[in-house]
Amino acid sequence: MNFDWDDLRLFLAIARAGSLAGASRTLGVNHSTVFRRLKALEAGLEVRLFDRLPQGYVPTAAGEMLRKHAERVEEETQAIERELGGRDVRLSGRVVVTTTDTLANAFLAPVFQGFVERYPGIELELLIVSAFLDLARREADVAIRPTQAPPENLIGRRLGTIRWGVYGARDYLRERPALEDPACPEGHRFVGGNEMIRHLASSRWLDERVPPEAFALRTNSVVAALGAARAGVGLAVVPHYMARQESELECVLAIGPEVATDLWLLVHPDLRHSARIRAFMALAVEAVKQRQAELEGR
Repeated sequence: MNFDWDDLRLFLAIARAGSLAGASRTLGVNHSTVFRRLKALEAGLEVRLFDRLPQGYVPTAAGEMLRKHAERVEEETQAIERELGGRDVRLSGRVVVTTTDTLANAFLAPVFQGFVERYPGIELELLIVSAFLDLARREADVAIRPTQAPPENLIGRRLGTIRWGVYGARDYLRERPALEDPACPEGHRFVGGNEMIRHLASSRWLDERVPPEAFALRTNSVVAALGAARAGVGLAVVPHYMARQESELECVLAIGPEVATDLWLLVHPDLRHSARIRAFMALAVEAVKQRQAELEGR
């Protein structure tokens, strides 16, 4: 049978998602198209690639063998794309940037605005996700992430240090005494993180100091915590760069380096010579350098 890379991409999408619906979302096609193409692939190979079980689509022995070969083809295809993309000297095309919702909304918007004005021939695409996307698989071209341990297969620049503080609404604070120590709240309420963001140093810092009964609200979103603090629900730990844009908020306690996080600009090594990638990275480095004080709360 003559099958192409699209057949292998379809197969891998089903194997990774464990369902036709998941594969259809990954590939951006409808469910019936995925089903029809899988049937055609199995008929052409004259072998069943998946067992249809209650828990989903599970690769057969033949499917597992094909998966190993398909993943090697995928790696080679992505390597070709990266290396050719890295040789592109045109200031045109698309740059896909991934970052967090907090950075995109409260800090990086002027960076994007400056870039699209300076390079009108380059299309900028923004992907907002909490986890690292795989730049080696071209899920994105550039990552701007807060992290203390950047992936070893990427290169980039440390843009600065994000520092945090305890913030509350001015109206809320007028009715309460000054906060001397989070361990002794003295009538204060707190907005904390739930288990979904327990990995954040800021969430752990608050949980280790504030008595459990002092928490009025828990959330899995730093943006939601800031909104709750603005509304007077209680005090929240948020990055200075987010809170300083809110006139209703006041910093009651600056947190030391134990909660600080480095901000990194990262790219796959194969793309570092691409003209449009270099243009974006250069502008981002310069723009963030000019706003170091916002990141650090100075």
